[in-house]
Amino acid sequence: MQSAEPKISIIITTYNRGDLLRRQLQRLTDQTLPVEEFEVVVADDGSSDDTKSIVEEFAGRLPLAYHYQEDLGFRVCAARNAGARLARAPVLAFLDAGAIPGPGLVAAHLAAHADPARRRVVAGYGHAFSASLGRLDGLGELIDELPLDEVVQRYAGDPEFLDGRFDRLAAVGFDMDRDRLPWQIFFTFNFSVRADDFRAVDGFDEAFVQWGGEDLELGYRFARSGMSFHFDRDAWIVEWPHDRPMVERMRHFTENMLLFLAKSTEPAVEVGYPAVRDVRFWEWPDWYQEVVEHARAVRDVEVAGEIADALARVDAPGRVAVFGCGPVVPAGLSDDAILMDFDADLVDRATRDARHSGQHAIGIRTTLPEQSVDTVIITTRLDGLWERWGSDLMAEAHRIGRRVEVVRAEPVPRSADEPDSVNDTPREADHG
Repeated sequence: MQSAEPKISIIITTYNRGDLLRRQLQRLTDQTLPVEEFEVVVADDGSSDDTKSIVEEFAGRLPLAYHYQEDLGFRVCAARNAGARLARAPVLAFLDAGAIPGPGLVAAHLAAHADPARRRVVAGYGHAFSASLGRLDGLGELIDELPLDEVVQRYAGDPEFLDGRFDRLAAVGFDMDRDRLPWQIFFTFNFSVRADDFRAVDGFDEAFVQWGGEDLELGYRFARSGMSFHFDRDAWIVEWPHDRPMVERMRHFTENMLLFLAKSTEPAVEVGYPAVRDVRFWEWPDWYQEVVEHARAVRDVEVAGEIADALARVDAPGRVAVFGCGPVVPAGLSDDAILMDFDADLVDRATRDARHSGQHAIGIRTTLPEQSVDTVIITTRLDGLWERWGSDLMAEAHRIGRRVEVVRAEPVPRSADEPDSVNDTPREADHG
């Protein structure tokens, strides 16, 4: 069954989830939007179960296309992109396996893109998304027995049944664009976008070959391309209850954050690395806001003098990296220095003469290779961030540098095993 000119394509990515795929396809036959107006593309990431035969079962009931790629490990990004290439409609909606669509999901996603001039990405609601396994007893059985809107009514009021982003979004009236970092809560288990906008940012980055972060990184690129974010509670799914090996997943997510950061070096991404690593994901935007406020507070603080003093204390400083460079650096700094600051404008000013390279970075985690510089200087511009990230700053400085010079208004607490290469020089604060 083929739809002549579908208005919207539903792209489902799956891997050995034939039982859930059957449930998804069944619910898609019962949509409020007539099946003649949409198509379904199943993007199979190398399944060895009965996925293909299940797709064939629905061939007469839904306009369907099927893409299979060899099982070479976790390649969900490649599968999604392949599904998008097969899709014929001007609007693409993506669902993960296990996202059981409500009866109005397809119509809601389509309606959200009614104005072709409005460049927006639409995040749909996920009932029970992020729910603790076992807390919603009987959910799977009820999904099989009842219309899905009745399932939603049964669990109404249960906090475990809420979308895991509910509190965050409620705080901004479910206006996603009002959130500090809307792309950080852009999860691709249920979203839609116009096909032209998806292709304009080159879709998912297929370099992400393990779980976590590839959706945030795509959302980041949507945001940087000028698109708005719309959260649509009418485009809802119910997440099928399933076990999540979160310890392993968070390890993979942490590794993926390094890939994300390598592509997009800036504090908004950089603070995400410890947030994911320490399983404090929901604190990420608050941490970023702290950086923004601190940058504003020390906007006019110049540290050229203390950088010069630190250089004078070091015999043959060699190649230098500076965390918190400010707008001006001393003339004696070597031409191959790497200047970093959480204020992008100040990095631009400090590197204006092209003698030095610059990065818009704090220093919590940089993109520099291990032991790639001879001396790292951490200036007093980092003082206000030290309480939260001092240990990360020191660890990163020692990862990339052979010697570390720390200048602070107050002495750095020293542990018994602190490396001898740390020169902690207190000085008077010059924050004005």
